This record gives sequence, C-alpha cells and structure tokens, in this order.
Amino acid sequence: MSEANQEYIVLSGARENNLKNVSLRIPKRKITIFTGVSGSGKSSIVFDTIASESQRLLNENFSMFVRTFLPRFPQPEADAIENLSMAVIVDQKRLGGGSHSTMGTITDISPILRLLFSRVGQPPIGHVNKFSFNDPQGMCPECNGIGRSLGVDLSKALDPSKSLREGAILLPGYSVDGFEWMMLVESGPFDPDKKLKDYTEEELEPLLYGKAKKVATQFGGKTMNITVEGFIEKFTNKYIKRDLKTKSERTQQTVAPFITEGVCPSCRGARLSQAALNCRIQGYNIADLSSMEVGQLIRVIREMDDPAAAPVIRALAERLQHLVDIGLDYLTLDRETDTLSGGESQRVKMVKHLSGSLVDVTYIFDEPSVGLHPRDVHRLNDLLQKLRDKGNTVLVVEHDPDVIRVADHIVDVGPYAGSRGGSIVYEGSFRGLLEADTLTGTHMKRPLELKQACRLPSGKLPIRNATLHNLRDVSVDIPTGVLTVVTGVAGSGKSTLINEIFLHQHPDAVVIDQSAIGVSTRSNPATYTGIMDDVRKAFATANKVNQGLFSFNSKGACENCQGLGVVYTDLAYLDSVKLPCEVCGGRRFKEEVLAYKLNGKSIAEVLEMTVEQALGFFELKEVVRKLQAMSDVGLTYLTLGQPLSTLSGGECQRIKLASELHKKGSIYVMDEPTTGLHMSDIGHLLEIMNRLVDAGNTVIVIEHNLEVISQADWIIDMGPDGGSKGGQVVFEGTPSQIIHAEQSITGSYLK
Repeated sequence: MSEANQEYIVLSGARENNLKNVSLRIPKRKITIFTGVSGSGKSSIVFDTIASESQRLLNENFSMFVRTFLPRFPQPEADAIENLSMAVIVDQKRLGGGSHSTMGTITDISPILRLLFSRVGQPPIGHVNKFSFNDPQGMCPECNGIGRSLGVDLSKALDPSKSLREGAILLPGYSVDGFEWMMLVESGPFDPDKKLKDYTEEELEPLLYGKAKKVATQFGGKTMNITVEGFIEKFTNKYIKRDLKTKSERTQQTVAPFITEGVCPSCRGARLSQAALNCRIQGYNIADLSSMEVGQLIRVIREMDDPAAAPVIRALAERLQHLVDIGLDYLTLDRETDTLSGGESQRVKMVKHLSGSLVDVTYIFDEPSVGLHPRDVHRLNDLLQKLRDKGNTVLVVEHDPDVIRVADHIVDVGPYAGSRGGSIVYEGSFRGLLEADTLTGTHMKRPLELKQACRLPSGKLPIRNATLHNLRDVSVDIPTGVLTVVTGVAGSGKSTLINEIFLHQHPDAVVIDQSAIGVSTRSNPATYTGIMDDVRKAFATANKVNQGLFSFNSKGACENCQGLGVVYTDLAYLDSVKLPCEVCGGRRFKEEVLAYKLNGKSIAEVLEMTVEQALGFFELKEVVRKLQAMSDVGLTYLTLGQPLSTLSGGECQRIKLASELHKKGSIYVMDEPTTGLHMSDIGHLLEIMNRLVDAGNTVIVIEHNLEVISQADWIIDMGPDGGSKGGQVVFEGTPSQIIHAEQSITGSYLK
C-alpha cells in the first residue's frame, strides 16, 4: 500500500485515566505495538479508549431493546476518535466454564468431531447430539456427563478386622446398639459377632449393598414393617445421589470424609453413553480421539479417507493445524478450560479468531507473549502477521523485545508511570526505537549477563516420583535459601511440578500469582495493604474522635453518594451517567470529617497522595514499612485511594508481593511475576527477590523471561518439549552451566 493511500485511526485529545491529551495516528492494516513501563497509559489508550469506543459504536447499531441486554461501554474521555472498525479483543482473562467446558467445546472443534461420528461411525447411532456429553441423549446416565462420580470410600466406611458388635461400621449414625444398627442386624441373617473379613462375598453383599426391602419386625409386642437397606446403599442414596449442598453445613462436614471422588465406573471418565462409546471409526471411539494430544490427533484425522466425510475431515484438520501452529499441540480436546493458564487461554481464543473469515477488523491483543517460551514467540509473530496480511489492523500491548521487533509501527508511552506517564515518548519504526532515548529504547540494547556468583543452598526440599498429568516419574530437589527458577517450554510440566506437587507438600508457602484481587470500587491500596487501619487510628487519636469517621465505608461516608465519590444517574436504556458527587466533590467523606487534620492534611488529602508522597508524609513505623514495600515493587505512582479494580494484572501481582514481603523464613512461589512488567522494571523485581532470599527465605519462580533466568542461583529446566514429549527434568544447575547443556532449549536461547 503506497504512503498516499495509507489510512489511519485518528485519536485526538485522549484523557482517560492518566493520559495527558494524547493525539495519535495509528496506521490501519498494519501491526502497531504499544509499549512502555507498566502504569504508563498503554492500556488506557488501547483498551479504555480505542477498544471501548469501537464496542460502544458497534452496540449502537442494535435497537434500544436489544441494547438493554448488552454490556454498557461509556464514551471515553477524548475529543475525537475517527476511522474505527469493529474490534475483536483477545485478552488474558482465564477461561472459566466448569467441568462441561473443554478445549474442544471452546474452539468449536468438538461439534465437528461429533458430526464426523454421526455420519461415518460404525455401528451408526444416529443424530449428532448423541455424541455430546452436554446433551441428555449423549451423556453417561450414571455421572450425568461429568466423567467423575462420587462414591463411598470403603477404607473409611468399615473396619473389616472388627465384628458388627465391635463397631465395624464407621459411617455416621451406625453406633452399636443405636437405632440404625439394630434395624440392620435384626433384618438379615448377619452374625453380629463374626468379623467382617470372615464374611463370604454372598454374606457381605446384602450387608453393604442390599436394596431397600420391607422387613416385618417385632416392636414392643407389635409386628411392624420397616424398610431396611445395606449401609453403603443407604448412605449413597441419602448423601451422594441427592445434592449434598442442600444439606446443612454440619452434615456436609460430618459425611464429607467418607465420600471419595473417582472415575465414573460406567463410562470410565469418557462422560458418554455406552451407545456413543461403541460407535467407532478405524477402531477409535470419540473419547479416544478427544483424549489424544492435538499433534497426534491431526495425524489420525488426516489418514481418514471416507469420501462421504471429506469436507468434515478437511475442516477438522484445518482447525487442529491452527492449534499446532500456535504451539498448543500438547493439549487434548477433553482438557477442561478452567485448568488452562492465562497464556494458554489467550492462545486458545486466538485460534477461534483465526478460523474466522472477517477482514478489516481491528484485533487487539493484551501481552500475547505471556506464558510463551522464547522458542515459541516466532509462532505468535507468524500469527500476528497472518492476521495483518488478511487485511486487518493489529494492535498489541507488549513488553517482549522479540514481539516488538515485528511491529510495522511502534508507540512508546511514558516517560514513567502514573502521573509521570501518559504521554507519547516515541512513534515510528523498530530501528528508530533503538536510537530513541526512552526507557524502552535504552533497555532493548542492553546485553544479557549471566550471574556468576551463585549462592549455595542451605538445604533441600525433595520431590519424589511425581507422576501427575504429564510428569514422568520426576524426582528433583528444590534447594532452600536460594533463588530457584523453574523454566521450560509451555506444557512441559513446570506448573504441575510447582503449583500442584510442590505446593501440596508445602501448603504454608506464600503464593504470588496473577489472579485478580478485590474488584470492588471500595477497595484500594490503602485498605488492601492494611495501611488504612493505622491511618484511621492516627486520625482518631490526633482528633480524639471515633475512628469509624475516617472510613468512607462507615460513619464518615458522604450521605449523598454513600462514600462512592460519584453519583450514577440511571437513564434506562441509555448509558448511565457518572458524575462527581456535588455534596462532597468526589472526596467521599462528610464535610465535618474533612475538618479533622493530621499534620495539616485531611483524610481525603491523604488518600489522594501517591505512595511516594505518603512516604515523605508519614512517620508511623508500620505505615512507612508497608509504603516502603509498595515503593520497592515499583508502585510509587499509585495513589492510596485508587480503586483496585483499575489496576492492571502486573500491578495486582506486585501489590500482592508488597503485602507479603515481610513474612520471614518462609517459601515464596511466584508464577510468572514478569507478566505486565517493562524491561526496566525487571531489575527492581530481581532486587526484591534477592532481598527475600537474603532474609533467609526460599524463593521459587516459574518464569520464561531470560533476564530473570540469567540471574537465578539455580535453574530447573523442564522438557524437552510440551505434553507427552515433556514432563522430565532436562537440566539442573547454574546459569553459566545451562548454556553448555545440549538438550536444554532454554540454554540455547540464553546463549
């Protein structure tokens, strides 16, 4: 496309969050990458302004009635936004969905597979619904299509070394000589003094599993008919077949220890009816294919040559190929979506869009390199380029230098974070960025240095013969008192090893992951870190009044806005209008509360301070310690009263880190802490990790970032690849040793 015909998305005077009247021309049908330190305003431009306005305009095409059911997007703070096209947003929100949502259902591959079986499977069983475990016609009747069923844990329900009279039945309600016990013993030919282990199969069966039957029993001289059933049968009917959640909490706690979750005995975990499982193609049933890794499944599909199903086979192969291209060939179609990591979720969403045929769409990606090993970043780049070459505009918020490299146009936001950010510090090509005097430009040029003086461990925490998921009998020692980085390509088993096996053995470890924290507009850094309690006490003491006055969730709240600071006017099916409260002017407190001062400042003024300003203002030891922790993790620019719901994923993770920093002598596990971090902030993060280790803690980090790996004391590299080709430890040692390890993919990239 010649320069003269190049079209642009034109943004004028954007003021959302911390943006300082930003004006931009973003080239259409090109890849534009937005970069800059976290908190600089990248997301405010891309998500809160461009994406939000695209979605708002799209929704305006619907009737007023339909719009009441759609999410509302407020008009962003900007003078003008022109030339927008429809936006498709691919973010990192984890895919939820419970046990009925799998990789196959979310990528729409399972419906095609079901179609294939309904057309050419033998023996034919008819309609496509009969192959779906979400449809009553197809689900296993025993477990309702969940694949797992609850049962009684026999080892806890009875003691075979005792007789009935000695208390062999351990289930609640069967105490010896109690009513239930008497009825059972009276009802059948059970010898109460014979040890259960000496019972024959025939004698044991009715005692445990006897179906309900009426038995005539003498009661105080009268004959009565009572219903009796085996004790396991009765327990199952009472607590397992009926929803346990409807019972009282006390009952749940009493019976829970006797219940175990196992694979459904009828469908063996395949979730489908016997008819569906008996229908096969080339010897495989649909469950066999769904549990194969995508890389192997695609080969099986391509070998099928039934002319009647040619278009179905083609469609299947094409979609599976997309999964392979993006590096998810180690996943299976029956993998539940809520077990995927954030990065995997994002890549699964991309696959959905790849098979679409829309053009002239704006695709917006939020750090798509998250969770990707350096080896796989080129796959992501190919994908972004494919989307662009179809004629789409691709906008990416990203920190990874290898992704930034493929940009047609780069927008660097900064210069710093928060109130010191919100401006465009560089626009142009990648080559120009390297010469630009910005934080991004400077850090792109810095060479990687391997840590030479590695700490020696004080001891070790062993993991022995781990076989969960794809781990192949892994035994490895996690050294204590040092910084250990666990790395390896996606799907190699890092998370299983640390987040499941290791944390199961060490439940008291401090885990700092990327899950969101309180999303209420009432929680903020001051309340989350606990500073607010100390501040309220200080105000109350200084002014000799009740400390509840200094909370906008309690007595001190402005009565007009209930302490929210804003008033929402609901305009039925039009966007509700959010206006600052005219009584308190957005300060959230009653007028009388603002009259009370601490060292000359009101409570509202304190909440408007940034962490940096607050550090200069407070002298209280506890408050200073917590503020210092927030400053140490690079959050100096946050104000104490900023709602947590406005924080990015990286910021959430760092505020968690700040609130956990003071714990002593413990194990810290961090899951990809560099997510959302600019290259210039990784140095700060490493300083914090090193401080934790120096204070006597053991720090374990799951990470792909080469700078973090290069600064570890000890590296555990999982692999060699993902899925069934992974699950082994390919290297243990120091950064200077890994670059010579031939079988380590990570080593070759560090080199």
